[in-house]
Formats: sequence, structure tokens, C-alpha cells
Amino acid sequence: MPDQTTTERTWVSATLIWLAGNGLRLTILAVPPVIAMIRDELRLSATQVGLLSSIPPAMFAIAALAGSLLVSRLGVRVALVGGLSLVALGSALRGASPNFAMLLLTTIVMSAGVAIMQPIMPTTVRQWLPRHIGLGTALYTNGLLVGEILAVLLTAPLVLPLVGNDWRVSLVAWSAPIAIIAVAVYAFAPRTDTSHPAHVALPRKWLPDWHVGLVWRLGALFLCVNAIYFSANAFLPIFLASRGRADLISDALLALNLGQLPASLLLLVVAGRLERRAWPYVLSGVVSLVCLAGIVWAPGSGVIAWAALLGFSDASALILGLTLPPLLCRVDDVARTSAGMFTLSYGGAVLVALVCGAAWDLSGIPALAFVPLALCAVTLGAVSLGMSRIGELRFGSPA
Repeated sequence: MPDQTTTERTWVSATLIWLAGNGLRLTILAVPPVIAMIRDELRLSATQVGLLSSIPPAMFAIAALAGSLLVSRLGVRVALVGGLSLVALGSALRGASPNFAMLLLTTIVMSAGVAIMQPIMPTTVRQWLPRHIGLGTALYTNGLLVGEILAVLLTAPLVLPLVGNDWRVSLVAWSAPIAIIAVAVYAFAPRTDTSHPAHVALPRKWLPDWHVGLVWRLGALFLCVNAIYFSANAFLPIFLASRGRADLISDALLALNLGQLPASLLLLVVAGRLERRAWPYVLSGVVSLVCLAGIVWAPGSGVIAWAALLGFSDASALILGLTLPPLLCRVDDVARTSAGMFTLSYGGAVLVALVCGAAWDLSGIPALAFVPLALCAVTLGAVSLGMSRIGELRFGSPA
């Protein structure tokens, strides 16, 4: 039976892991509720809005390997504090941006901090909760979702009124919790990890093998999922504003992100039954396509229901997709295959966001910004069907 000290350490570690998970999305999702205000003050085009929204996924693709490097050089605790501090600093500096160029630069800084944290979190779970790895993974994933929802839920009704409806101060305000989490991790996190454990050897192969088709298929699958999520958050607010329904922005964004929570809770129960099945991805693609059409043509408040269902559908595909690298790869190839998958998917999501903005700007028709996302929904189903034909996924029960 564990002693009181061990139990307390476990609770402290679990709490810090959940809090750090909030830092993965909190400041990113603080922007969509105020993006219409940012666009109006800085006079941004739809393409520029798409570029701004593409920075986080671009940095996720570019800077993720830096997280692994920091862990090997500095240890988990210091590396995690560094990532959180970079997120807090970049987010606060966004509020002082005098123009679009500076807003882009400070968003890059913030997003680099998040990108660094993403590969640090699994290592954090292994070192801080070695006997509760499943619980630790669930905790920081739940923290990530809660961070998304809190920013969308509280910005318009609470934070903006408290700061005089100033979008700049609201971004600074959302950086404060991240700074507090960084201080808490530095002060209370376990200090047992070392920078260079003698018994741990660096992987001989860490770069993705771009000659392996599975890397590209997984990258395409995740590209579709990530592009739908990030671009929907970016363009839904300004689309509603263009329709004269700015009053629905807060509720629609909340629905889009809150819809993910039921998916995560449901899959805790049934995910094992859905491993390596193709039909959930096909269904997600179909449902996402219907939801995007509903958002464009829904009368009035109906857009809120469509946004919630889109969030549920997209999160379901994301969570199930995260199980594929360990299920389909050899143990030694899981990490580098995952790295290739994330690089392709986040990089592709950047391009999709830019195409969405360009489609709006060049045509002058706001609804066309959602056409690339509809193509992603179709492609999601097509890729999963292709993977089922070569035996990587299946429709029926295992033989």
C-alpha cells in the first residue's frame, strides 16, 4: 500500500499534468472570440485571417522536434516550464501588437511554446506517473479540451466586459493563467528526472521514413481532421459576422469546442471496440460534410447545433486516429512515424486555411471559405477506405 508521501506526490503530479494540458490550447482559442474585433481594427482581409489562424498548426509541424531536444538536454521539468513560459510571453505580447506583422510574429512565439510542449507531455506522464500512464495521458488530453472550452466560453461574457471590451487586454489576461501554471510546475513538480540518464540511449532513428506509404496515409487522414478543426474556428466567427449574426459568434464557437467533450467521454468506453475500423472515419467525414453545409445554410441559431455536431464528429476521428501509429507500426517506428504524421497534417492544415481565405477574398462569397473543408471531409472518408483495402483498417470484426 503506498505511503502518504507517495500518494501526495501522485496527486500533485496529476494536477500539474492536467494544468499543463490546459496550456496546449488555452491561448490559441482565446483568439476566435475576438477575431472579428482584430480584423476590424487592423483591417485584415480573409486571407490574412487565414494566415493568422495557420500559424499554430504551422509551428506544430516545424518546432515539435525542439521539445524532444529540450527534454534530452534540460529534463522534463525545466523543458515544460520553458514551453509554458514561451506560451505566456507570446500570448501577452500579442496584445501589444501595433500591426498585423507584429501580431504574426508574437503568435509565432506563442505557438512555438505550444509546439515544444506537445512532445514533452508524453514524457512528462511517463516520468511523473510511471504507474498511471493511461490516467496521465487522459488527464492532459482532458486539460487540452477544457482549455479550448474555457477560452471560448468565458471570453465574450466575462473577460471582455472586465477589460473594457479591449481585445488586446483580453489576450494579455489569458496569458496570466499560463504564467501561473509555469510557476506551479517549477515550484511543485517532481525533481527526480535528470538531463542525461546514463541508462537511456538516444533512438538510432528519429527522422520519419518518407518512403513508407503509411506515413503519408496517416498524414493525409490527420490533415483532414486538423484542417476542419482549425479553419472552422478561424472562419466561423467572421462568416457569422458577414451574415449579420455576430450575436451568434460566442455560442457557435462554444458549441464547436464543447462538442468535443462528449466524444472524448464516449470513446473512453468504446474506443477499444473501434480500433483499426474504417467506418468511424467514413462516418466522421459524412457527418462533417453535412455539418459544414448546415453551417452555411442554417437559418439563425441552427448554426449552433451544426457547430456542436461538427466538433463531436471531428474530435471522434482525432481521438481514434491517435491510436493508429502504435497499432500499425513496429515499436521502434511509432515515434518517428507519428512525427511524420504530425508534420504532414499540421503543415497541410496551414495550406488549407490559406486556401479557405483566398477562396473568400477572390470570389467575394463568404460561403466558399468552407468548400476546402468540405473537400477535407470527403478525403477523410476516401483515405480510410483506401487503408481498409490494403488491410491497415477493416470494416468488420477481426478474423
